Amino acid sequence: MSTSTDDGASVGAVVVIVLVIAVKVGILICVCRRRNQTDSRPVIPGSKFLTLAIDKFLNDMEREKPIRFTDQQLRIATDNYSNLLGSGGFGTVYKGIFTNGTMVAVKVLRGSSNKKIEEQFMAEVGTIGRIHHFNLVRLYGFCFENNLIALVYEYMGNGSLDKYLFHEKKTLGYEKLHDIAVGTARGIAYLHEECQQRIIHYDIKPGNILLDRNFNPKVADFGLAKLCNRDNTHITMTGGRGTPGYAAPELWMPFPITHKCDVYSYGMLLFEIIGRRRNLDIKLAESQEWFPTWVWKKIDTGQLGELMIVCEIEERSKEIAERMIKIALWCVQYRQELRPIMSVVVKMLEGSLEVPEPGNPFQHLMGAVTVAHPVQESKTYNTTTISSGSSVIVTDSSVVCATPIMRKYEIELASSNV
Repeated sequence: MSTSTDDGASVGAVVVIVLVIAVKVGILICVCRRRNQTDSRPVIPGSKFLTLAIDKFLNDMEREKPIRFTDQQLRIATDNYSNLLGSGGFGTVYKGIFTNGTMVAVKVLRGSSNKKIEEQFMAEVGTIGRIHHFNLVRLYGFCFENNLIALVYEYMGNGSLDKYLFHEKKTLGYEKLHDIAVGTARGIAYLHEECQQRIIHYDIKPGNILLDRNFNPKVADFGLAKLCNRDNTHITMTGGRGTPGYAAPELWMPFPITHKCDVYSYGMLLFEIIGRRRNLDIKLAESQEWFPTWVWKKIDTGQLGELMIVCEIEERSKEIAERMIKIALWCVQYRQELRPIMSVVVKMLEGSLEVPEPGNPFQHLMGAVTVAHPVQESKTYNTTTISSGSSVIVTDSSVVCATPIMRKYEIELASSNV
């Protein structure tokens, strides 16, 4: 009896052991299969890094949009507005620094009315707030509260161009001034030709060209800027815009307005870069004559050498200066259609395109004047052509044979019958 009981116990023990072993083998097989399945999946190296990189990318994209700051944040950043950078008709600018070390310029808007302040605020945020270009000042954000309307821009360590042209020693050589002229032209060309909606600045002048620590220029102050549909070649204006001395003549007259008004202002800026002086400075005896017309007379009468001496232009910079002079004369042509577009200005400044001989842009001020290096001898040029698109209508005059460059840019001159 005891023997059969022992045999039963032994069989039971064996069964238990077999079951345990079977379970362990089953578990082992499952584990091995899972490992094989895992090993067969494609491995993405640095997947954790990629996740962090995407997070950073998305955060950076969010920061690309203008940030809305509070009054308190800006008070802390500017140390209660204690570091004044400058002031003008539209507001006061203060230097600030955020906790992450980013230096900024905080422009507190002020005006004669709330409507004017709101118009400037919407103009700046609505234009520069949606675009990015190396030669345009960057808008980090804004504040719009009952007691404060402000714009937060990147800080430009070397201030505005005007102080290097008018107020300080002329420490910038022509090579650097040429670089500044090219960079400024690139910024304006981007506004006119590369944005989804064309942006017209309306106030291009040295005070609105800011320089970073490496003297790279950035177009600033979009308080007068306006977005316009590319299908609309002309703009209806209500009231004058721009700064006298830089504003195109059509801005002050009942004429159609186009983006070429910025080209005119750029030309006046270029004259001041060439002379490193104001175009009209009543404080200086030698500045009683308007500098652009003085330059034209020197060019027209073949006195380029005297111009270089008066403007203190060194021999090595004469070629650059002569090119800038010709381009400036094209940019300030009285009739808008004769002014080149800004992308062409960039290429001419860079030397990749030939600069045609300019006509007299000041005939409406001076009367008929002979153009320098005329295409046909003993011919006097006027501006009686009326351009519409690429066609040219000539009244009481015959078109002078223009150079291929001039025809390419739709630049034509008319000669009067003599």
